[in-house]
Amino acid sequence: MTAGTHRPLLETVLGQRQSRPPIWIMRQAGRYLPEYRETRTRARNFLDLCYTPELATEVTLQPLRRFDLDAAILFSDILVIPDALGQSVRFATGEGPLLDPLDEKGIDALDRGRAMTHLAPVLETVRRLRAELPAEKTLIGFCGAPWTVATYMLGGRGSADQWTARRFALEHPEAFERLIDILVDTSIDYLVAQFEAGADVVQVFESWALNLDDAAFNRQVIDPNRRIVEGVRARVPDAPIIGFPRGAAGNLKRYAQATGVNVLGIDFATPLAFVNDHLPPELPVQGNLDPLRLVVGGEAMDSQVRAILAAFAHRPHIFNLGHGIVPETPIAHVERLIELVKGA
Repeated sequence: MTAGTHRPLLETVLGQRQSRPPIWIMRQAGRYLPEYRETRTRARNFLDLCYTPELATEVTLQPLRRFDLDAAILFSDILVIPDALGQSVRFATGEGPLLDPLDEKGIDALDRGRAMTHLAPVLETVRRLRAELPAEKTLIGFCGAPWTVATYMLGGRGSADQWTARRFALEHPEAFERLIDILVDTSIDYLVAQFEAGADVVQVFESWALNLDDAAFNRQVIDPNRRIVEGVRARVPDAPIIGFPRGAAGNLKRYAQATGVNVLGIDFATPLAFVNDHLPPELPVQGNLDPLRLVVGGEAMDSQVRAILAAFAHRPHIFNLGHGIVPETPIAHVERLIELVKGA
């Protein structure tokens, strides 16, 4: 951070409570914006959009041109890592991501040696963003957490209960550990490279932290996330990191303590009182408006925004949704949300 530059979001990540919470929105660059839909037509497919720095930079900046947000988040996807490792990844309209499911032989065929070369266009996007962003805006990089990415790699697609990956982890523990080791090491390389390219902070998306018993949560969520945080900070001392273990529920405190993340992302199903009763008051939190309230707007949104602001008024807090914004979201409701938060 340049001396004298005030970046409210980065400062909050570092534990400094602001006069009002900074705000960004998960998936803030996306299908709810007409300018995104127009840009999307210029790419052959979704991955092509992620790997074309000119287009990915444009998409990342679009929401900041339209809204007074405090941060830009790199436009990419958590599944660029399996793609970079050589697994077939494609995005089908109306179906989401589709991968050729891995077995034990498929895990052994993954090629870490090609990963960072393959991801070079994403890092070029980070460099372009840092050059174009106003100095006061925080630039957020990210990756998917190993367990979350592994659920797609083993199951071949998103799943409500991650059955295939959970079963594979129990039936083939050694092969599963090899996969997690590959994902941890590649994620560390990727996040370090994002910092070197100009990211101010990174977020680790553990989107499927639910549906795991205590032993599995330790093995599949806490340990890989801890290793990533330690591995990144071994190369980027004091690297600012946000952890978002969606669905962690009663494991939130344990996750925060064990991983050492700077900020804990809170999903919208987590009670506000639970956060304040069970998490240290000095720990910054991020969240946690239900994206559906943003779709509906009106008092259904306004009242919960005020409740969140009041609940976290005495701790470092980054306002965000408790999951990603959805395509049906009216732009006017986003404008109203930012108005409420900025007026806090």
